[in-house]
Amino acid sequence: MISKIKAFFQQFEQADQVPEAELTIDMAVSVLLVEVMKADGMITDDEQQTMATLLMSAFSLTPLEVDDIMEHAIALSENATDFYRFTSILNQQYSPEQKIEMVSLLWQLAKADGEVAAIEQHVIRKIGDLLHLRQAEYIKAKDLALQ
Repeated sequence: MISKIKAFFQQFEQADQVPEAELTIDMAVSVLLVEVMKADGMITDDEQQTMATLLMSAFSLTPLEVDDIMEHAIALSENATDFYRFTSILNQQYSPEQKIEMVSLLWQLAKADGEVAAIEQHVIRKIGDLLHLRQAEYIKAKDLALQ
């Protein structure tokens, strides 16, 4: 009986998990963008379009690839319990300057709907902390985005 219950819950865990080896940088960044996008409880068309544009320019992706990544990122975001899984990949592979640029993308997305909500600021700050950005680097990322 207990084994049946465990098997039941494991099917849900396994269905939405992506092994660490399959989690790419563009997917990790996409999930973090989705987290900022949904932080204020509203996902607007402007935010979705901005996210698509940011991904196309940052990773040289086609619109079809961006649609697939965004769909998958939303699913991963729905089941994510924290940001560490995604920020750890960036910490391993990004330089400090690349991390600043990535946080700048988060700020650009947050302002896409015309207003940066306090919860969006909090999420971006949390991600910046997990990326080990110093205060000056965090401010630099914000300034780059809000110019």
